[in-house]
Amino acid sequence: MPIYEYKCNNCGNCFEQLVFNSKEEKDITCSKCGGKKIKKVISSFSCLSQGGGSSLSGCSPKNGFS
Repeated sequence: MPIYEYKCNNCGNCFEQLVFNSKEEKDITCSKCGGKKIKKVISSFSCLSQGGGSSLSGCSPKNGFS
């Protein structure tokens, strides 16, 4: 049950959604405006190393979204 990141084409809102199966994806709407025109965002991931770790999100300002 992965958590996917989406961006709304109507309002630009970036949000995460827990998806139980691929059939549910057609029913996902924007958490801000309720729009159905959404796009799956490629997410960054984090991992721990000896020097510590960092958490990055595909919707973070570092990746061009606000």
